[in-house]
Parts: sequence; structure tokens; C-alpha cells
Amino acid sequence: MIELPYSLIIEATEEPDYFGFYSPDLEGFSGIGHSVEDCLFKAKWGMKEHTELLKQEGLPVPSNNPDPRIIVQNEKKLAVA
Repeated sequence: MIELPYSLIIEATEEPDYFGFYSPDLEGFSGIGHSVEDCLFKAKWGMKEHTELLKQEGLPVPSNNPDPRIIVQNEKKLAVA
């Protein structure tokens, strides 16, 4: 069972113990971890803190995703112009 209120994308980097993560459902939410499990743990609590901060600031909080997904993928490289 996925215990996250929003979907999560975890990106592996060239460093074996460095992962970035963000939620496509929760604007402005992102973080880093040292493993996939670390990212999941940090995301669970970070999403809660992020939504509480949005509420405190009077900003809109997205509804929970009824079918959240966790995607683990390689880091997307940004194109340099």
C-alpha cells in the first residue's frame, strides 16, 4: 500500500547514493535522499509539512491523489542551449 497522499517521482543520479525526488501533484515540493527508501521516508513527512505550510500561508492545497504512483527513473538531464 502506498502511504503517500500524492504521487512521487524519484530520480537516480550518477552518484550511487544520491537521489532527487518531487511530486507532480504538489507544486514546489522536492527533496533529496541517499536511497529510494530514504526518499520515500522523507517524502511522507515532507508532504505533510509542505501542505501544512501552504495552509498557514493561505495558499491552496491540492486534493489528495486517490491513485498515487511512485516512479523511480534516471535523472532527466537539462538541455543546454
